[in-house]
Amino acid sequence: MISTAQLPSFSDSDNGSSIQFADAVESHSPEIESLRRLSDHLLYLLQSPDFDFFSDARIAVGAKELAVHRCLLSARSSFFRDVFAGKEKAPDLPVRVEMKELVGDKFDVGFEALVLVIDYLYSGRVGQLPKDVCMCADDECAHVGCRPAVGFMLEVLFASFTFKISELVSLFQRHLLDIIDKIAIEEIPLILCVAKFCNIACERLLIKCVEIVVKSDIHLVTLEKVLPLDIVNQVMETRSNLGLRGGEGPGFPDKHVRRIYRALDSDDIELVKMLLTEGPTSLDDAYALHYAVAHCDTKITMELLDYGLADVNHVSPRGYSVLHVAAMRKEPKIIVSLLTKGARPSDLTLDGRKAVQISKRITKYVDYYRTTAEGRASLEEGRLCIGILEHAEKSYPLAGEVFSLAMAGNDQHGILLYLENRVALARMLFPMEAKVAMEIAHVDGTLEFTLGTTANPRSTVDLNKEPFKIKEEHLARIKALSTTVKLGKRFFPRCSEYLDKIMDDDHFDLSSVGHNNASVEQMKRYLELQDDINRAFTADKEKLDKSALSSPSSSSTSAGIVRKRNRVCI
Repeated sequence: MISTAQLPSFSDSDNGSSIQFADAVESHSPEIESLRRLSDHLLYLLQSPDFDFFSDARIAVGAKELAVHRCLLSARSSFFRDVFAGKEKAPDLPVRVEMKELVGDKFDVGFEALVLVIDYLYSGRVGQLPKDVCMCADDECAHVGCRPAVGFMLEVLFASFTFKISELVSLFQRHLLDIIDKIAIEEIPLILCVAKFCNIACERLLIKCVEIVVKSDIHLVTLEKVLPLDIVNQVMETRSNLGLRGGEGPGFPDKHVRRIYRALDSDDIELVKMLLTEGPTSLDDAYALHYAVAHCDTKITMELLDYGLADVNHVSPRGYSVLHVAAMRKEPKIIVSLLTKGARPSDLTLDGRKAVQISKRITKYVDYYRTTAEGRASLEEGRLCIGILEHAEKSYPLAGEVFSLAMAGNDQHGILLYLENRVALARMLFPMEAKVAMEIAHVDGTLEFTLGTTANPRSTVDLNKEPFKIKEEHLARIKALSTTVKLGKRFFPRCSEYLDKIMDDDHFDLSSVGHNNASVEQMKRYLELQDDINRAFTADKEKLDKSALSSPSSSSTSAGIVRKRNRVCI
């Protein structure tokens, strides 16, 4: 965890501002002491529930709301004065504004960043940075230049610029400049975009980021995807003037490769196949799988994988395998698909990182270790990706289905019932993990067989009502469900272990759970099994927390989210 000593010590002596951090050493002269007490009292007004009735506005970020005072914010910021001047207040109801309404849709600002900025407007001081959102999930990271650290700085910077708080803009711009050499090159385009949004207020940061990108090996195609066109043109012109290749190999990307990329962008796999037959470029030559994983819709990416003509372990000129790129994107289904097709989780980037480390460095600590109200791990994609990659390193692919089609010939009815029950139970208890496995196994493309409890009889068949004869649809369903279970055992072993325990329980009847015909004993047994799972997940969580607390960590900050999708450099 981050200690007070590890938090960055900012100052803003360049512009003479009086901005200070809460833990900074202060003078004890009567005037300074009086200002400090005033600052404390105003901050207490914001933070204490005792004064909540006094607030007359709410700023909402998702499901969270921050109660504020229009008069105070209007006095401290001309931006809020203009916002609240145009808001009609209903009798006895506070004014409510959405964060999106305030900052627009260029960049997402989280609740913690909003709190830090509003705290500053009340107190004139920048408090300690929030620990859990200012750390990634990698215990070996110093938490200075990882994505959560950089992202939180950018959230505060963008919010401060939008709210016209120039001293905070100056402060966080300079801190980003101070740590710029510790930030991974993949994060620089994101910083550059935010600096571009802030225009002249972040001119120094903008110039520095452009300089770094010019000298980097980030490919032109990536720059075109993540940067404004005028910045891309500036970067390429400067590269040309300096005699740099711009990250391309000889003749890459040529017109034929760009046509393949455009076909992928259009989700047109048939056009991709046609282009491959009429030109000399292969999928590997074009790094098409890297491109699809980084930039395209999941559906077209899966189709390209199923096409089977690309090497899943092919390495880009920047030293990234396709799995490394998938780890940056944080899409569990793509990661599992790559692993099932032979992607190697142990492969290293040029700077010595595995896919699991990449995934950890872009996942917030709070998301990785968060638990639900029931004590289970949160359904967060970053946490799921990390778990998949960790298990993949420890295990080898399982051969064949859990139940072969030959076995199905002996006891088709029992095997199909078992698989239907097991997958249904997985969907109830572990919905995200089950969804990933089921989508890869193409379960939705098969006919569902039930125990007579379905609400949609047109798409299902009741195994208890119809005479059972093995048919092609039964075999297809068995294969898909068997593959689902196999994927679960390989990539989600903890979940599979609990499912094994429940399925082996002779006193448990899944078909009655959640229905009026469920007996008291059945519901009681189901709740007991759920309690066992919750206790196991809670114990795992406590073990992980102790491990994190005992491991060395250092300073600073958390993740900003670019609109629509994580930015990925290939």
